[in-house]
Amino acid sequence: MFFTRAAEKGDAPFLWAKRDGAWAPITWREAAEKVARLAAALTAIGVERGDRVMLVSENRPEWCLSDLAIMAAGAVTVPTYTTNTERDHTHIIENSGAKAVIVSTDKLARTLMPAILRSIQPQILIGIDPVRLGQTPFDVYDWQTLIDTHPANVAEARAGADFAREDLACIIYTSGTGGAPRGVMQHHGAILHNVAGCSAVVAEDFGWGDEVFLSFLPLSHAYEHTGGQHFPIGMGGQIYYAEGIEKLAANIEEVRPTIMFVVPRLFEVLRTRISKAIEKQGGMSARLLSAALDIGTKRYTGTLRLADRPKALLVDALFKPKIAKKFGGRIKAMISGGAPLTPEVGVFFQSLGLTFLQGYGQTEAAPVISCNRPSAGVTMDGVGPALDNTEVRIAGDGEILVKGELVMHGYWRNPAETARVLHDDWLHTGDIGEIDDRGRIRITDRKKDLIINDKGDNVAPAKVEGMLTLQPEIAQAMITGDRKPHMVAVLVPDAEWTQDWARGNGVAGGYRGLVGNQDYRAALQKAVDRTNRELSVVERVRRWIIADEPFAIENEQLTPSLKIRRHVLRQIYGERLEGLYKGA
Repeated sequence: MFFTRAAEKGDAPFLWAKRDGAWAPITWREAAEKVARLAAALTAIGVERGDRVMLVSENRPEWCLSDLAIMAAGAVTVPTYTTNTERDHTHIIENSGAKAVIVSTDKLARTLMPAILRSIQPQILIGIDPVRLGQTPFDVYDWQTLIDTHPANVAEARAGADFAREDLACIIYTSGTGGAPRGVMQHHGAILHNVAGCSAVVAEDFGWGDEVFLSFLPLSHAYEHTGGQHFPIGMGGQIYYAEGIEKLAANIEEVRPTIMFVVPRLFEVLRTRISKAIEKQGGMSARLLSAALDIGTKRYTGTLRLADRPKALLVDALFKPKIAKKFGGRIKAMISGGAPLTPEVGVFFQSLGLTFLQGYGQTEAAPVISCNRPSAGVTMDGVGPALDNTEVRIAGDGEILVKGELVMHGYWRNPAETARVLHDDWLHTGDIGEIDDRGRIRITDRKKDLIINDKGDNVAPAKVEGMLTLQPEIAQAMITGDRKPHMVAVLVPDAEWTQDWARGNGVAGGYRGLVGNQDYRAALQKAVDRTNRELSVVERVRRWIIADEPFAIENEQLTPSLKIRRHVLRQIYGERLEGLYKGA
């Protein structure tokens, strides 16, 4: 697919990155030559068909070129997160049996080295940037030197890429909300199935043009690996690599993407920032935001009346163009995935004039299973119909089952886990859901995460947690209550709200210093009370504690895809949460 697109696009720009403050492109022709050179180099230094090559890098053009070269050499890419601990790296190296490692920077190599030395598995290390390692028991190569010293025979590289669709392309280790990461075996056909299905959504619902993507989610995650890399390649699109989350807003205005893949957490934060910024402006801006949300909600619920038309025209003419400009002015759709989307967040951005589509998938399905599309009717509490050539059904216990070429062949070197989730070619997703009469899927919760209280009632924690974090006072939340009379929670107060509260009440310090302040706790309780009014009796949070620190990737309380690690949080807070039931 890549070599075909490169032949078609020639000297058109393909990969973009900031160089000395300006966006600089690599053309399709240049990319094909670099991939051919690196594939030949990998073969020359001893990488053979079927060998696993670990790739440790932040998002950058060299990530894409390395991934394609590994595959072109007949080897298997093993992407890993730059945030991985030494223990994570050791597990993946030993489990995958990686023969070679490509690492982007000296800093990442320093974290990686103890794991490589402990496992004594890799024989080759390639540094994209110069790496200073001293004495090593393996061969060390420079990425650019390998490219420069091998021929750019694109025709030969393309002819050598004679793999079948069922052949293994990559092993992507699930970040895991519990236990050691498992290596998902994604075959070439699974990725191509996803590319074709996603391309059909764009072509049929939006029209296929000169697509521009901004890549900022980690490429080591299946969502970005397929959605932010192989999907753009399939469409012949351009990929810009963001400079980082802190510069994302500026990059969006500069790059003017047409399609963006996002995670809900980012847009929950963005929603809060946009709301606060406009509220501080006050006046007409605040009134227009209020009007936009009112009109947007009515449009979504189908309750827009003739009397609302003047207000709608005002919002469409004066407010939405300003928001559109902030997002580059040509966004076709933002696709949310990787975690459940709180419906109110989706409605918020739809109200601002942005097409916000929630998708659904798993690493085990390459990863896209379904996506909302306007032609089927967008629902913010649903994830749309399945992709083309994808079968989905609901098991007797409500579990969502998936079948098709997108389904993995199994977990690498883990037959027990493979047997647990694959039965007669059906992937048992572990998600609970339903399908409506238009074929649209709705996820209600994770099967294993369902809380069953002492009366046998089921509570979906993701829903309650999502509603709690919609409150401006609460940044993060985890609830629990299995076999208990009611729900309890761990809350992470919003840092900006806390600063404002402390300043307004003449109190110094962050929320850690306010844990015992009764007025502060009363303000947080009001946020919980507002949420509880929207919940059923069994879902309501009766008692709560304040977290010691925010849930983060660095403290292993969040996965790299920003899902909470419930088992870690239960270990940390279990005793204190249990204490909330005493005397209740």
